[in-house]
Amino acid sequence: MMLSLVAVFALGFVAGLRTLLAPAALLLVRGGIAGYVVAVASLAELGIDLHPKAQSRTRPIALAGRLISGGVTGWLFVNFAPAMLVSTGANGTTFLHVAPIVGSAVGVVGALAGAFGGKAARLWLIARIGRVQAAVAEDVVAIAIAWVALALAGPR
Repeated sequence: MMLSLVAVFALGFVAGLRTLLAPAALLLVRGGIAGYVVAVASLAELGIDLHPKAQSRTRPIALAGRLISGGVTGWLFVNFAPAMLVSTGANGTTFLHVAPIVGSAVGVVGALAGAFGGKAARLWLIARIGRVQAAVAEDVVAIAIAWVALALAGPR
């Protein structure tokens, strides 16, 4: 269960870095058309982020989108991974370890950390390697975190 919550936090963190990347990764793992649709939108977001006039992720509307993305991703993760979050006690009673609202809350906290931590890291990187290189580095980190989180604790 703890690994699942860490994965939800990590996916929330990814949502804080790139709004659509976390739900795209989760939905792609699940399969189906929704994963492909969100993945295409996520690729567009990666391209838009390279533009010099891209809005700051901590502006209210952008931050709200990232928090919603982290919350929805956490909610979906808990609903998609019931085998990892449900166990049977000695007397045959079934226990749900994580309620979807808890997954959602952990995803929102992760998105907050990703948005503000990612902004600080991005500004630090821009000063050292340049704007485009910093954006691409952040994309690579976000994709790697999503991949690791889903590989270790994702729904099967």
